Amino acid sequence: MAEAVGGAPIVEVVDLAKSYRTPNGALAVLRGLSLRVARGEMVAIVGASGVGKSTLLHVLGGLDRAEQGSVRIGGEDIAAMSDPDLVGFRNRHVGFVFQFHHLLPEFTALENVMMPLRIARRPMAQAKPRAESLLARVGLSERLTHRPGMLSGGEQQRVAMARALAMAPSLLVADEPTGNLDEHTAEALHELLREMHRDAGLTSVIATHNARLAALCDRVLRLEDGQLRDA
Repeated sequence: MAEAVGGAPIVEVVDLAKSYRTPNGALAVLRGLSLRVARGEMVAIVGASGVGKSTLLHVLGGLDRAEQGSVRIGGEDIAAMSDPDLVGFRNRHVGFVFQFHHLLPEFTALENVMMPLRIARRPMAQAKPRAESLLARVGLSERLTHRPGMLSGGEQQRVAMARALAMAPSLLVADEPTGNLDEHTAEALHELLREMHRDAGLTSVIATHNARLAALCDRVLRLEDGQLRDA
């Protein structure tokens, strides 16, 4: 098992298995994988393309289900939850940042960041100042009314980071968060991600090919043959 570096684990995965159907039969991606991540840790998952990093993060965040194993986030087994309960848990407790920002193009930066709060039925009087504060934190206080098409790639990803933190999640899951950016922009986002992890008291699991981003993490694990090993 890939062990947490100390402290009670907020992420605890045991014996996880996941496969996909192909024309040639089942393709096993995760094979009895286990993982513990302590509260406050920032863990990088590295490995070759197609090895299953995104699959692992999707299962950790409740976007996908495994065929076997338990996934406990903050002591709750999300693998055992019904679909409606899982949707509610995911919105309240897990923040997501992907390689592509997935912002809603018809809404402003402010409206995009407010979206998780509004879905959770938070009143506008709470949602708007929370979103404004987060956008200021990522350096976009002058871009509140801009739609995604009016923002640069780096700015769009900053909005996505702010949106991921809107509900003050206990777990941040980031899948190649700077993989679609140029080197200079990526470097700035790496530092911001580390700062926000620290300042928000997050526990973060990040899949990345970027050695510099991995080096900022507390621990680096390599996914190979469906298992996690120290990198």
